[in-house]
Amino acid sequence: MADPEKLFQVNIVTPDGVIYSHRASLISMRAIDGVRSVMYDHLPILTPLAIGEVKIKRSQEMSQAVNHIAVSGGYFEFSNNVATIIADTAELSRNIDVSRAQEARDRAQKRLKEAKEKHDRMSIERAQVALRRAVNRISVYNSK
Repeated sequence: MADPEKLFQVNIVTPDGVIYSHRASLISMRAIDGVRSVMYDHLPILTPLAIGEVKIKRSQEMSQAVNHIAVSGGYFEFSNNVATIIADTAELSRNIDVSRAQEARDRAQKRLKEAKEKHDRMSIERAQVALRRAVNRISVYNSK
């Protein structure tokens, strides 16, 4: 069993409420300027997140559980051994409906192609974001 003194609290919150609340030994996520990893007693940090996967190692043992969560951006804060992610959306890998994510990917690819044909910059950007979100969800689902 991991030393409880070396674990910190992790909370992930969306507009729908708390979707994740556990103790962990390590959390890794993609910030807008690169990958960040935080362990117990890390210095305080506040950083915006990119669309990506959050990996949470829940134990220091060799047989540790790792949770994979798809987030669509947001903010990460760590202070006083409490990690908080505030995101518009977040889904645990086991809760992702992969067929729905694949359909969203296909729709986004179609919208992106149409927007490029029309040279509609705003529609291109929206379709690219939708595509990144769908691909991220598929990738996180496959990483479990």
